[in-house]
Order: sequence, then C-alpha cells, then structure tokens
Amino acid sequence: MSETLEKLNTMRSPFKLPELPYATNALEACVDEATMKIHHSLHHQAYVNNLNAAIDNEDIDMMSLLKNISSRGNAVRNNGGGHWNHSFFWTVMTNKDDNKQIPADLKKEIESTFGSFEKFQEAFEKAGATQFGSGWAWLIRNSSGKLEVTSTPNQDNPLMDVAAVKGTPILGVDVWEHAYYLKYQNKRADYLKNFWKVVNWKQVAQYDAEAKG
Repeated sequence: MSETLEKLNTMRSPFKLPELPYATNALEACVDEATMKIHHSLHHQAYVNNLNAAIDNEDIDMMSLLKNISSRGNAVRNNGGGHWNHSFFWTVMTNKDDNKQIPADLKKEIESTFGSFEKFQEAFEKAGATQFGSGWAWLIRNSSGKLEVTSTPNQDNPLMDVAAVKGTPILGVDVWEHAYYLKYQNKRADYLKNFWKVVNWKQVAQYDAEAKG
C-alpha cells in the first residue's frame, strides 16, 4: 500500500521512527544491509530523539514545523528536516519489480519537461553529485505546478520556508556520506546511478498525484 504526503505531513509529536517497508537487505542493488541498518536505526532514530527533545513536549504536526522553520532554532530545523526527509526517503525505494515501473503519464511529462527521461536522470544525478557537503537531491512540483529538479543542503527540504526553491517533493535521494560511504566510499556518482535500480515509481506517482491536487 502506498504512503501519502498527508500522512507524512501530519506526523505529530511526540515523533516516532517509522518501520522500513522492506527488509534491511532488500535494496542491495543500491544500498548495502549494513548501511541500511545504521542509517535507519541509528541516524534516523537520532533525528527523532533530538527533534522530540528540541520541541520539549510541544504538541505540533510536521507541516506546521516545516512551513515555519525560519522561526525555529537549528536543532528543530536540522532534526525536523531529518525526520521528514528520511521518512519520505524510505518510501521512494522498493525491492518490488511491479513498483519500479514508471506510469506512462508521469514518464511522458518528465520527457516533455526535461527533453528525455535520460536528461532528467542526468539532471537529478548532477543535483545530487554537485550538492556540496551533505544534503539531498529532489524532484518536485514547484510553486508553479511544474516538475523541477533541485537540491538542498544538510536536512533542509523544499517544503521549508527557507528553501531557495520551494515545492512539493515527489522523489528524493540522500547524499549525506552516511547514506552510501560503506559501499561506495567517495564514489557518490556511482551511488546515484544505482539509485534508479530501486526507485519506487508507483509511490512517486502517488506523491505526484497529491502534489498536483
């Protein structure tokens, strides 16, 4: 069953670590089991713990945090973004072949927007490869309702009021070193190329349908 943006955006404090939708060794075509275990149970859990500590029992939903993140301190910005980004990231990957088929209408729009599907992939990989230091690459529906590739530093995302390019994420990839270093070391570009082997296009299309309203 597909996730929804509404479910992600209405996550409410105290925040909790979501379960992975697959086994930790299910995405070996891109992500090794050791990395998946560490990334989910240690890194993501730390974002959850630190976010709950930073908001100090405040009763609030995730979207209310993100859209007003400029009014918060760095602890909420970094850990709130970290929790949303990772909760989203786990869902846009899959080991199920049926979910890896991109719907024809979304593929057609990607081709129309970027010139070809391959040019979109190049733009997405470039956004991830050239994001200096830590961060994320995204495919979003921007404020004009168009598909756009962008990137954000650290744990920022395009839903935040501080984002240089705002929009609704429908696909994202983590390019922090902890996401790939055990398997790829400094070869971030190889990690990004292998990411396509596990993209859950069924889920991406679900998020896109919501983003379009």
